[in-house]
Amino acid sequence: MDLDAAALAAFARGCALLGSGGGGPVSVTLPVAAQALEECGPVPVADPRDLPGDALVMPFSLVGSPAVAAERIGGRDEPARLRDRVEQLHGRPVAAVLSSEIGGLNGPAALAWAARLRLPLLDADSMGRAFPRMNQNVLELAGLRPGPAVLVDEYGHTAVLDHVDGVHLELLVRGVVDALGGRAASSDYPLTAALAAVHAVPGTVTRALALGRGEVPAPLLTGKVADLRRAGEATHVLLEGTGGDDGRLLRLEARSEFLAVVEDGACRALVPDVISLVDSHTGWALPVEEIRYGLRVALHVLPGAPAWYTPAGLSLAGPAAFGLTGLVRPAATASAADAR
Repeated sequence: MDLDAAALAAFARGCALLGSGGGGPVSVTLPVAAQALEECGPVPVADPRDLPGDALVMPFSLVGSPAVAAERIGGRDEPARLRDRVEQLHGRPVAAVLSSEIGGLNGPAALAWAARLRLPLLDADSMGRAFPRMNQNVLELAGLRPGPAVLVDEYGHTAVLDHVDGVHLELLVRGVVDALGGRAASSDYPLTAALAAVHAVPGTVTRALALGRGEVPAPLLTGKVADLRRAGEATHVLLEGTGGDDGRLLRLEARSEFLAVVEDGACRALVPDVISLVDSHTGWALPVEEIRYGLRVALHVLPGAPAWYTPAGLSLAGPAAFGLTGLVRPAATASAADAR
């Protein structure tokens, strides 16, 4: 399968859904991907099992502030600089690009970079959604090393971080990004195609495309934003049902992503479930920071990758990792995750 300009909007729409309200708005990188596809042509989407096992795979993500990324979209030479440094470190050519984060703006960004490099994009990623920390990924769960991690910006500045664990990767990258003005491109958790086939979240590019084309489960609720309160990093959203959901009230808890849905004191969805609010007028999933009073919305809940429901996965990216306590994951969601 190739991803071309005709499929781009659907792919981006699916990436927005998988962002769970986070990952940065896809509107930042959608035009970048459109230009890259126009100039460089469609991108092959490859199953990692179809590549030689020792083929070098380059994970990719933009890191830093989405607001800065909206103003600094990067340059045509930036992808090649990142690839060249990765190849120097590993002594062999990069065979494919892996999105580190399919949810949010990094989905279309990875497509754009694969187009610029004229490389296939693996039908997989490292999260299956969006998470705020770089070490909240399934490659960390699998015990893969984060380094050597390479960061570049559009001006040619390059940094290499090695001999670090996931926690220190997050701390050091944030420091480097601050020094680079709030935005950089990163390749971390380098791996081979064989490792990607075993440890990456499979099928996430095709999943995003299917979601964007309308293959979405029925909403948990259709209604409107009846109340919105922000306190520090926390956002509390009250949804009031309309139409067939008239009389229902749901509370959403969010930080940079939506984390929990509560109705009548019972938890209806809980991170690592993917919780998305879709604007009923535009059909696009909304980032947490764009939620406003009075918006007409549909609330969708999708299962996360199975790895996130293991004890290790819940420790790294479950509710306690975001400071949520006392909430019990719904049995229906647990069964759906186990079945995936």
